[in-house]
Amino acid sequence: MSVFKDKIVAVTGGTGSLGKVLTRRMLADDKDLPKKIIIFSRDEAKQHFMRTEFHQKKHTTDEIIYHDFERRVEFRIGDIRNYHSVCSALEKADIIINAAALKQVPSCEYFPYEAVQTNILGAENIVRAVREHKLEIETIIGVSTDKACTPINVMGMTKAIQERILINANIAIPSTRFICVRYGNVLASRGSVIPLFHEQIKKGGPVTITTTEMTRFLLSLDRAVDTIIAAIKEAKPGEIYVPIIPAAKITNIARALIENRNVDILVTGIRPGEKIHESLVSLEEAGHTFERGDYYVIQPMLPEIITPQAEKKPLNRAYTSGNSIISLSETIDLLSRHRLTVEDDLVFEGELLR
Repeated sequence: MSVFKDKIVAVTGGTGSLGKVLTRRMLADDKDLPKKIIIFSRDEAKQHFMRTEFHQKKHTTDEIIYHDFERRVEFRIGDIRNYHSVCSALEKADIIINAAALKQVPSCEYFPYEAVQTNILGAENIVRAVREHKLEIETIIGVSTDKACTPINVMGMTKAIQERILINANIAIPSTRFICVRYGNVLASRGSVIPLFHEQIKKGGPVTITTTEMTRFLLSLDRAVDTIIAAIKEAKPGEIYVPIIPAAKITNIARALIENRNVDILVTGIRPGEKIHESLVSLEEAGHTFERGDYYVIQPMLPEIITPQAEKKPLNRAYTSGNSIISLSETIDLLSRHRLTVEDDLVFEGELLR
């Protein structure tokens, strides 16, 4: 099934790790090439580095996708918070992937209204643009987070409301399909725990963890992109796609990276707004959550949007990182397979694009 073929795809916040891998994937399939990819973000430096990085790969690799980069990718400076910028950037799009977000938990706790403006008002600007200008957009997909599930911090609260804004828009704008994906921290993305542990280990330690009980889902960037593509292919209006993925104790992640080095682990205490376990499906949502292939699908609560699931049993239990933990040896194997050990010498986005 073609997903992006001859479509104009807009990615808000498209210069981050997810946007770069998503762009590469969209350009990689000759049979499903988009007509254009619009990278919409407010950071001109990141846009410059992304453009330069792909341009350099055009001359240093044999991958034909980089040769098509300059013709198919358009960079647009603008802020998701600014309604007029949103209207201008998205007016010709067929598919919108909303990855723009304030996502650092402590930052959102200290500056809650900044999170509101990006995570809530930004999503509302997209919906408003489609509604007021009658834009002929096929699909809008919001990239959400585990923290939106039973939220206890500002980041999660704003993302939970973003999910509701997009899901509710199916009622007012039935000609456009509004859907979401929800997952936890991506392995080795900027600001995540693995790059931090790498840096601490290379300096001789200690490796800092907030509590020995903490667990986290282990999601690769490629699997995050797979989830977005699967949702665009299969999701019905108002559905939230959740990948079924392994989880590990943070202490095991630290031990797997430390290996035989003489490096201590230091427990520092929970940070403002931080959860001990990641939750992707709450107990309250489990009654209208169904398994679909490699994903759990959360159906909307609004009766006007619900699509009946014939003869399928709901999940009926919460889905958290605390109840799907892999062992230390399995954690070591997973990190090794994804080339995330200290010896792999992470290069953030550059490494992920190879």
